Amino acid sequence: MKKNLLMWDESLFRDPEVFEIDYLPEQFEFRDTQMQELAFQIRPGLRGGRPLNTICKGLPGSGKTTSVKKLFQEVEETTKKLVPVHINCQIDNTKFAILSQIYRKLSGHLPPSSGTSFKQVFDAVARLLLKEECVLLVALDDANYLLYENELNKVLYTLLRAHESYEGVRIGVIVIISDPDVDLSRAVDARVSSVFRPTEIYFPPYGNGEVQEIMKARVMQGFFNGVISDAMLDLVVEQTQKSGDLRVGIDLLKRAALNAERAARRSIDQEDICGAYAVSKYLHLEYTIKTLKDEERKILTGLVTASAAGAEMNAGDVYKAIKEQVPVGYTRFYEIVKKLDAMRLVNLQYREGKGRTRVITLRYEPAKVLEYLS
Repeated sequence: MKKNLLMWDESLFRDPEVFEIDYLPEQFEFRDTQMQELAFQIRPGLRGGRPLNTICKGLPGSGKTTSVKKLFQEVEETTKKLVPVHINCQIDNTKFAILSQIYRKLSGHLPPSSGTSFKQVFDAVARLLLKEECVLLVALDDANYLLYENELNKVLYTLLRAHESYEGVRIGVIVIISDPDVDLSRAVDARVSSVFRPTEIYFPPYGNGEVQEIMKARVMQGFFNGVISDAMLDLVVEQTQKSGDLRVGIDLLKRAALNAERAARRSIDQEDICGAYAVSKYLHLEYTIKTLKDEERKILTGLVTASAAGAEMNAGDVYKAIKEQVPVGYTRFYEIVKKLDAMRLVNLQYREGKGRTRVITLRYEPAKVLEYLS
């Protein structure tokens, strides 16, 4: 047997946690400017005032969530007077669900799942804030999902005008947006806009050199020495930049190491990376499909079926073909198609002709979409 083969109980990972998507690195590089701006925005909350409202905007995998979570971590280690709550709007995308998560943060448990009204939960949140004499700071992560569900105005209105119903309650909001097409100045209505008045902080995509340094730091912390060569790390960086999402690169490192372990090798080779990329490049597809409601999954399945048949997907014709399987009206059908377009699962294009034809195309291969749907 070759000496470089792994024993059954050996691993290439020094710390596998480093390659998890939700891992918070101790050293967080290349976002100092954004972190300083965020810190300035929340500073009034540390003194008992209302934090300034903020929009963090940038493509997926550009450090927005990590920046906010690192800042929240620092706040929790410093004071009890400012309570930061991070909400994943892909999962909690209704007014009641978001307030329930805020209540859990303040009380240590969720409100009863049935028989409890929104007003009862809101009253309880306000009482807790006043009793503890603390300020609330809510981060709505991936808030574009609230837009797709027509919930954003309701949520922002509830939080930002809470002081009108509960004197002394102070709440600030950080809105994190990963969809570059979303313009919140147009998306929020006048009654929200008058109290929102956010400062926008832009998170540009990481450059090639920055991705290289971030990946190198993860490798040093997460792998044992010699697991990946400089040439193989360059290949990982190249594939990461191709996807445009840092999270793909981190997932790629994890899967490539697992591939090498499966083959009982002590280092990662090109075959491991290429095999891993075939899966990691679908990270967005996998995570996005997990957030879809049953009705949305059925419509996406109908679009996949129509696409696999090879015919052009005219929105009207597709609706006629699937309305028996998915009993929704055309307006609701089209709203869901627009949401799938905003989530980058499909492309919705307009073509001039006899009227304005709306043509739908999938962004991924039909077989791959079906795989993740099932």
